[in-house]
Amino acid sequence: MRRSVKIATTAVALVGLFALAGCTTDPNVAPPDSSAEPTEEGGANEWFDQALFDTQMAQREVVPEGPEDEPYLQYIDAEMVDTSQYASSGAKKACFANASISNPWRQTGWITMNEQLKVLQEQGAISEMETRDAQDSDDTQIADIDYFISDGNCDVFIISPNSTAAMTPAVERACDTGKPVIVFDRGVETDCPVTFIHPIGGFAWGIDTAQFLIDNLEEGDKVVGLRILPGVDVLEQRWAAAEKMFADAGIEAVDYFTGADPAEIKSIISDELAKGDVAGIWMDAGDGAVAAIEAFEDAGVDYPVMTGEDEMSFLRKWKETGLTGLAPVYSNFQWRTPLLAAQKIFAGEEIPKEWVLPQSPITAEEVDQYLEANDGMPDGHYAKFGGENLPGYPEVWQQRQIP
Repeated sequence: MRRSVKIATTAVALVGLFALAGCTTDPNVAPPDSSAEPTEEGGANEWFDQALFDTQMAQREVVPEGPEDEPYLQYIDAEMVDTSQYASSGAKKACFANASISNPWRQTGWITMNEQLKVLQEQGAISEMETRDAQDSDDTQIADIDYFISDGNCDVFIISPNSTAAMTPAVERACDTGKPVIVFDRGVETDCPVTFIHPIGGFAWGIDTAQFLIDNLEEGDKVVGLRILPGVDVLEQRWAAAEKMFADAGIEAVDYFTGADPAEIKSIISDELAKGDVAGIWMDAGDGAVAAIEAFEDAGVDYPVMTGEDEMSFLRKWKETGLTGLAPVYSNFQWRTPLLAAQKIFAGEEIPKEWVLPQSPITAEEVDQYLEANDGMPDGHYAKFGGENLPGYPEVWQQRQIP
């Protein structure tokens, strides 16, 4: 099978990479191996990492430890670390250097994080959280972190890095203050933070989605991969895993970068349907899923087997059409965990050094449950946001007012 990659958009500015990505970048990934040699079958994907693929494959099957009804406090394969050196009474000031709130996934998490903050303030654990938003800029976030360090009024640093390598020195400078540092969502190339919080990862997403399509298709069937952008690690990992599995299963797979543009997505699907049957649609994020489904409706052909995301727009269209679908998840509830980790650190409790949160897709058997639980939420909301037990639920998320 020959792999075909086409760019549907004419150009994508680098500064827009993260703004368009429906989900964030994967935390536990090394830079791609540029030495990977292409093969006659379409080429080794430079983002594929067999060891990480195997690790995340296994972690998908691990029953997480922690409270059964609080997934944001669960963890997988954890090495616990002693935080007694930070034990201290009284409310603490958190300083949060955030990469951005430039897409619906990050906006949902940001709303949830602020609701969690209110609870911890009422409990007397956190006095305030001063936040600086880097708006997807490495230089801005480096300056933000250095500002917090020089200001000297932070009890704990919480950092969601804009990128991995560029942010590492700034994170190390925060660690050098002797104050606890918590990194979440995206990683850095140092182990100095007290904890690093993230869901399982991009390979787990790719495995879940590819296996679902393989299980519901026949050898020789065609899958169209709709990808948002090149060069974003979690998105590249998702496709790297899926591409390998499709090749091994004899599934024909072609992929396109769409920029999440609904018009481009419809055009791509229309062109592919004109060439012949399209049995499956694979997506590296849910943006544009509804447009892909509508392209099949416009053509008057049967719906494909399809994977989207736990964004409400896809779940609603999935239910409406009755198509064979799966909603993979990059656990949005992780936005609660850093503040809860800070509370535990100042209580001197053990926490995971690498805090791997559970990440499980929404299946057909569960879609009604999540539609009902998120009734009234806007289309850009994420069903597994994990904020149902916070005081502002559901109105704060329904109103979608970004703090």
